[in-house]
Amino acid sequence: MSAVERGTVTQLSDRPQADVLIVGGGVNGLAAFRDLALQGVDVALVERGDFVSGASAASSHMIHGGVRYLENGEFRLVHEAVTERNDLLTTAPHYVRPLQTTIPIFSTFSGVFSAPLRFLRHGAGKHVERGAALIKIGLTIYDSFSRGGGRVPRHTFRGRAASLRDLPAMNETVKYTATYWDASVHDPERLALDLLRDGRAAGGDLARAANYVEAVGAVDGAIILRDTETGVEFPFRAAVVINASGPWTDLTNRALGAPTSFMGGTKGSHIVLDNPELLAATAGREIFFEHRDGRIVLIYPLKGRVMVGTTDLEHDMAEPAVCTEPEVDYFIDLIGHVFPDITVDRSQIVYRFSGVRPLPGHGDLAPGFVSRDYRVETEQLPGSADTTVISLVGGKWTTFRASAAHLTDDALGLLARPRVVTTRGRAIGGGAGYPVTERARHQWVAENRRGLSKDAAATLLERYGTTAREIIAFVDEDAEDRPLEALPAYSTGELRYLASAEDVVHLADLLLRRTSIAFLGEATPEVVAEIADAVAPVLGWDEDAATAEVAAALAAVHAADPSWQPAAAPVA
Repeated sequence: MSAVERGTVTQLSDRPQADVLIVGGGVNGLAAFRDLALQGVDVALVERGDFVSGASAASSHMIHGGVRYLENGEFRLVHEAVTERNDLLTTAPHYVRPLQTTIPIFSTFSGVFSAPLRFLRHGAGKHVERGAALIKIGLTIYDSFSRGGGRVPRHTFRGRAASLRDLPAMNETVKYTATYWDASVHDPERLALDLLRDGRAAGGDLARAANYVEAVGAVDGAIILRDTETGVEFPFRAAVVINASGPWTDLTNRALGAPTSFMGGTKGSHIVLDNPELLAATAGREIFFEHRDGRIVLIYPLKGRVMVGTTDLEHDMAEPAVCTEPEVDYFIDLIGHVFPDITVDRSQIVYRFSGVRPLPGHGDLAPGFVSRDYRVETEQLPGSADTTVISLVGGKWTTFRASAAHLTDDALGLLARPRVVTTRGRAIGGGAGYPVTERARHQWVAENRRGLSKDAAATLLERYGTTAREIIAFVDEDAEDRPLEALPAYSTGELRYLASAEDVVHLADLLLRRTSIAFLGEATPEVVAEIADAVAPVLGWDEDAATAEVAAALAAVHAADPSWQPAAAPVA
């Protein structure tokens, strides 16, 4: 695809300046883009890959205050995260919903006396299991952060007999279970794309964003941008550059001629299982617990699958993040720790994903004790007295709005402009007017379904929130719309809408980030080939290009699986 055909790139190259240039199209960069656009700032954003394809694509699908961060003494972060969680439950109800979470506990007083020493030693020393008394203290403190605006119930404790009645497949040696509520984000990539949509809608011509464009250098005060699809480079000037490239922050600053050593991210992997017995055993709850090595892990029912995670390993950013076989062994072992009678094996894994957390450098500090908080670093662009670089160090999914507000306020200060609107309490994308009751959903479907069946319109509402109106209108007018033969849950019209309206450049963008097809293990060669055939006319692919996209998409879907070997894929 040429640079001319990629209109989002020509928007940048035809007017190569802005007040603010954001480098990095993950959730934090996109949230800052939206916030700045709402302030009327001339803002541009570039992302070297697809939007939300880096660290933001490897989340545990949780919006949470982080009860375990209390052990690190990060009370400010927990308070902010709980506040942001409660806000997102109302501003993004189409994707963020309450999540019942149960902690299985196998001892009573263990850890009460060692926990303060563990904190003072930053996790060093012999691991001691966290017992019921310590967990009770932590959850009581955690509940206190939700007072005055809490959106979820307080925690409860149950003894062994009651716990096994609730979760009969659980390890019979359990002594207690503690149940509390946080929130899930069942489609994190789509929530981030809603931020992009909102920013463009708010800013109009003053809010420009392009994926597959990277910042590769700086010359005479201008940032050099490169279209990774064509190799075309062009200079771009901005008074403020926000480096929101997550784990790659230091690499971006190095490219700009301002080397830093802010980051020290750790790798986290997950697997997704198709195991109906395990799914039933969770009873719809996230099981969140301490494994034998002290690592906090999770078993999470999601969209008819079970997600299991996560690891916390040191990682070299020069190497790709993959989910290794030892990590899979670890996941299978942790499931057996809680549900010992449920058989889990590799054949049930339908998807693996792995990413690097954008954590600050931490020296010899144990990974579990590295702060999940964020900070902002500011310096002048080398060789330019007119451009300031703001780097976001750290951050987590839950606090994206707050960290973006911090970045925006700093940028506004440098531009000598006032904040004119807050993003707190502001509906995000398809969360605006989203019907939260069953009755309201039925009414919304009845009023908006056009020629679609009630079930089809309801499915689109579930996937996209109230922005489904646009998709319904597109599909209703698509004379060639039909369910996919290999995956009837999706229609050709829906996929053509996503391809035409949501910055899709490659087939993998559709499978991994615009839909849940890859996550659910449904990106089979047959499905991928049929989707390529459906969207090829929209994206201008000929037969050879479509065939290449199928091969590349299958490789991308399995990128975190080092054991995957490509088979001969059907021709699109």
